[in-house]
Amino acid sequence: MTPPRPEPSPEDTSWSSLNRANKFLTRTDSSEAALKAARFARSLAPGETIAPKTDRTSDRVARMIGDANADRPSAVRELGLASVAVWQNIVERRRPAPDSAPVPATILFTDIVSFSTWALRAGDDHVLDLIGQVNEACARVIRRRGGQVVKTLGDGTMAVFVDAEQAISAAYECGEAVNAITVAGHRPALRAGLHTGAPRAVGDDFLGVDVNIAARVCDAAGASEVFISDATLAAVDADKYVVKRRRFRAKGVPKEMTVYRVLPRYDEE
Repeated sequence: MTPPRPEPSPEDTSWSSLNRANKFLTRTDSSEAALKAARFARSLAPGETIAPKTDRTSDRVARMIGDANADRPSAVRELGLASVAVWQNIVERRRPAPDSAPVPATILFTDIVSFSTWALRAGDDHVLDLIGQVNEACARVIRRRGGQVVKTLGDGTMAVFVDAEQAISAAYECGEAVNAITVAGHRPALRAGLHTGAPRAVGDDFLGVDVNIAARVCDAAGASEVFISDATLAAVDADKYVVKRRRFRAKGVPKEMTVYRVLPRYDEE
């Protein structure tokens, strides 16, 4: 008579479950679908995630993540680096800057409409191609109009101008330049938002409430639209534009602020 097999101990059961879970996570971590999603998420994260010449805690963490299993693709590693980039961006924005100074400027934000939906279908190569072409096209227009590109934000750009009218012109010309781009049969559409105020210059960046307002104004615009705040309208010759008031409410923006869609007014010959 064969003796009964002993029941597995709780420790054996736990080890077996952990072993199966580990194998599943390992397969998932290197799967093409997981890698594609993780790389896309990292491409949208602001800033650089590995800075070998600095000794900030976040930089040390980024280097540790980057060195982990560096010989094989890893979705977890990509997501970890993206998380550190977001962490660094938040810390930099919250860090006090005693040497910062308010700078009168018009702030421009641009954004590709419905970019995320298209990017999920398009694949990494097409996404990076589109972002590169859009950023280059916008940078050329901004510099030609006397502006300064502050940063690129995945599928968008932040810039500052001394002259509000030049900023509005740049917004429209960026939209036209981007509309001429085609990647994998897709023609992107840009939206733009502007606000005039006194952001604080911190190194190469600009921070403050006015920057947040400009970003919210951009978020409210639709495809090929340029929205401006009442402060920007007050800084230009309104007769040069067709001005249409738009309903606008956004968190962190003064309730009394008014937003307009502007269209260039061309003189009839």
